[in-house]
Amino acid sequence: MRLLHLNALQRRRLANFKANRRAFWSFWIFLAVFLITLCAEFVANDKPLLLSYRGELYMPIFSFHSEAEFGGEFQTEAEYNAPEVICLIRTGGAEACLDDPEGILAEAREHGTAAGVPITDPGWILWPPIPYSYNTINYEVSTAPSPPDRNHWLGTDDQTRDVVARVIYGFRISVLFALLVAVISSVIGIAAGAVQGYFGGWVDLTFQRVVEIWSNMPSLYIIIILSALFTMNFWLLTLLIAFFSWTSLVGVVRAEFLRARNFEYVRAARALGVGDWTIMFRHLLPNAMVATLTLLPFIITGAIGGLAALDFLGLGLPPSYPSLGELALQGKNRLNAPWLGFTAFFTFAFMLSLLVFIFEGIRDAFDPRKTFR
Repeated sequence: MRLLHLNALQRRRLANFKANRRAFWSFWIFLAVFLITLCAEFVANDKPLLLSYRGELYMPIFSFHSEAEFGGEFQTEAEYNAPEVICLIRTGGAEACLDDPEGILAEAREHGTAAGVPITDPGWILWPPIPYSYNTINYEVSTAPSPPDRNHWLGTDDQTRDVVARVIYGFRISVLFALLVAVISSVIGIAAGAVQGYFGGWVDLTFQRVVEIWSNMPSLYIIIILSALFTMNFWLLTLLIAFFSWTSLVGVVRAEFLRARNFEYVRAARALGVGDWTIMFRHLLPNAMVATLTLLPFIITGAIGGLAALDFLGLGLPPSYPSLGELALQGKNRLNAPWLGFTAFFTFAFMLSLLVFIFEGIRDAFDPRKTFR
C-alpha cells in the first residue's frame, strides 16, 4: 500500500533500480545475508535457543542459568555443550551424570532410566544451526587449525574456534562499521561542502584550506599512533575512520552548490524570503545527491578495507571481537591451513562486490539522465 503513495519521481527511481537486474538481485542477496548476520546469536551460538528441564522451559540465549540450577555443583554459568550438563538436563538432574555422563546418557536413551531410576520427565535441548559462537573453543579438536569436517563446515582457526561462526559475526561487524562510517562521513562532508559552495567568498577559501590540510594528513599512520596510545574499541575506531573519510565528499558537493546557487529558482526563492539553510538542504541538496551517491561505495568499501587492514596489523579492534582481518592474518601465517585464507578472501570479495553493485544501481536510479526500459 505504501508504494501507491510514491510520487512520479520516486516511482521512476524505483523502476530504474529494478531495471538494473544486477543491482536488484545483489540488494536482495545482501539483505538476506545481512539479516542472517544481524540475528547471529540465533544462528551461531554455544548456548541453546530453548531447553526443557523438569517440565520447565528455559531460554539460555537471553538469561543466565548456573549449572546448579540443573543439579550440578557450580554456581557459574552452565557450559551447555559439556557432556555433564547435557546429561543433567536430559535426565532431570541425575547425580550419576557427574561421574559418568556418557554412560548415563546411553542408559537413558536405551532404557529410559538414569542409574537405574526411571526418568519421568526427560529434558531436551534445541540448539542453533551452528552450535558454536565466535569465541567458542572446541577442546575436542586434536589439531589447531583443523580442516573442514561435519562439525566445523569451514574448519577451525589456530585456537580451535569455528570459522563459520567467526565469519558470520565478523561480517556483521564489518558492515555495521562501514555503514556508520558512511553516515558520519556523509553528514560532515555534505554539510561542509554545502556551506562552502553556497556562501563562497572567504568562507569557501578558508574551509578549502582546512580541507586541503586535513585530506593530506597520513590518516593510517595517525590511527596507528593513536591505537598505540589508547585502547581501541568499536566506537572509537568508527569515529577515527569517519573523521578522515569526510573530505572525499566535500569537493563534489561544493562543486554542485557552486554551479546551482545562481540558478533562477534559487534567486526566486531568495526573493521570496526563503532562508539560506532551507534553500541549501531542500532545493540544492537533491541536485548534489547523484555525485554524493557516486562516492558512497568508495567510502563504504574503504571503511571495510581500512578496518581489515588495521585488524590485519593487530592495531584495530580488540582480540575479543570477531574480525575478518584477523582471519586473513591467520591465513597468511598458517599456509598449511589454506581454508583460512580462502575463507577470508571469498568473504571480502562477496561482500564488496555486492555493495558496489547495489550502489551502482542506486547511483543510476538517482541520475535523471538515465532511463531504463
